[in-house]
Amino acid sequence: MIALVWAANVLGWPILQIAIGSIALRVPSHLFARDTWLTAERPWEQDLYRDRLAIRKWKSLLPDAAPWLGGFAKKKLRERNLLYLEQFLIETRRAEIAHWLMLCCLPIFFFWNPPWARWVMAVYALGANLPCILAQRYNRLIIRRIAGGQRHVFVQL
Repeated sequence: MIALVWAANVLGWPILQIAIGSIALRVPSHLFARDTWLTAERPWEQDLYRDRLAIRKWKSLLPDAAPWLGGFAKKKLRERNLLYLEQFLIETRRAEIAHWLMLCCLPIFFFWNPPWARWVMAVYALGANLPCILAQRYNRLIIRRIAGGQRHVFVQL
């Protein structure tokens, strides 16, 4: 029984994360074309990400699994034309929502784990997803600044 619990914990997260990432990549891009209440920029975010969390210094250490699954690479900004920037924005929303969904899978692991292991699962879930969520939100702020307020001319994809 203990081996089964270990297997469920060790294999469960990667299976869920790959499945959610794969499904998110197949959702039509137009569904991520606009911010929702979840992905919308908050007035306090810019200073938090730049000054307090220093995301720019560590975000390059995060893996970008989208290319492994056939998706859009977000590790580096490769172009500065508006069409590319709009696609980048769409993909940051897609990635953010996927990571929120991955984080929402945490309660599944509570069914078979004792209380101490639930804490371990929570630490893993937050550690694996929260930095990615923050990096995607930071990336959107930077892309909007690069676009120079020209968001109104972005082409709807």
